[in-house]
Amino acid sequence: MSPVRPPTRKLLMAATAALTLQLGFLLHSPSVAQSIAVNEIFAVPPTASITVSGHGYGHGHGMSQYGAEGAARTGLGYRDIIGFYYAGTEWGTASGPIKVLVSGDTTDDVVVLTRKGLSVRNTSTQEKWLLPANGATQWRLIANKANKTVVSHRAGTGGWQQLMAFAGDGEFFAKGAPIALVTPSRTVAYRGKLRAAAPSPGSVARDTVNILGLDRYVRGVVPLEIPASWSPEAVRAQAVAARTYASYERAHPRAGHYQVCDTTSCQVYGGRSAENPLSDEAVAATAGQALTVAGEPAFAQFASSSGGWTAAGSVPYLAAREDPYDGWAGNPVHAWTKELTDATFEAKWPKIGNLTQLVVDTRDGNGEWGGRVADLTIVGDQGTVTVSGDTVRSVLGLRSTWFTFTAVTAPVAARAE
Repeated sequence: MSPVRPPTRKLLMAATAALTLQLGFLLHSPSVAQSIAVNEIFAVPPTASITVSGHGYGHGHGMSQYGAEGAARTGLGYRDIIGFYYAGTEWGTASGPIKVLVSGDTTDDVVVLTRKGLSVRNTSTQEKWLLPANGATQWRLIANKANKTVVSHRAGTGGWQQLMAFAGDGEFFAKGAPIALVTPSRTVAYRGKLRAAAPSPGSVARDTVNILGLDRYVRGVVPLEIPASWSPEAVRAQAVAARTYASYERAHPRAGHYQVCDTTSCQVYGGRSAENPLSDEAVAATAGQALTVAGEPAFAQFASSSGGWTAAGSVPYLAAREDPYDGWAGNPVHAWTKELTDATFEAKWPKIGNLTQLVVDTRDGNGEWGGRVADLTIVGDQGTVTVSGDTVRSVLGLRSTWFTFTAVTAPVAARAE
């Protein structure tokens, strides 16, 4: 999950502390966001093997999902877990519909399978029609050249036959029952409505938008963001975080025709097809519960693993703080390594020539090695490049920005590669 905003056209096509220790950390005041100059210089041999050692997975803001499981294993309930990771927020409620972009449907139509009660609505006039049982196996909404929504049907793989056309956007619904959406890669069931929505006024293009109640939406998020088989309290914490994050996105919509996307750029959503009885229980147990700040939805970011420290985010309640729950034995990304060579850096940043040094300029000051890398200078015999820790993570495929280096002369076999 990330706050990065995607393009609006289908995106144009990510588990023992004692009780006293737990409470001590819960009451500990979070640290203030900072950037500390460190000037760490790592000399790189001419032909080098470079080990990147790191902590955590993801941006580190807000709740650590592995940390939530670790906390649950020590006996914390979901409200204590939430209170630890989102200190400074208040408990509130959230409900109502949400509009979700279905990014996997990359065509300009909305095709669904026939089912009992399948109906279509003109979103401009609110007129609705129960579709006939005429032997059709699929129904489609698509815009014609006159920018009218055409409702058509077909049997098997035969040709499309028009039933009607109307001005405005159209949507399928089936009296609350799930509808099977046919995408270029697979068929996925969704609750609520499936709308063929114009991305801008006058456009004949159409995006597929799923409109449904907030808790029904959260049922399709939670099992894709955290294992449904994890401790119930951890899964419940995830349900609250997901509901809150969706509420924030709804209040800050990503486009005029939808409010949230269904990928890691927002939070992953897989519709009815993704639901799991275990995570459904977590959603039901926390029904309607969400976090607020000054009466508004909180920006409840979360990530896979904090590595032992959360990272300061863009709002005060996403402050950096030591996380005692993230490092339980089942967390494979609390600490990690990745092997690279000097040639990797030279290929990614060719203007440096031959890599000679890696210089960590600034870190956030929290945890081993001084914490997450804020800025790094890559030095070569032909030039230097200064980049952010986020850029290094993205370009090199690292799990987080909390890392350090070890550079040694590469073995002969490695040089041959």
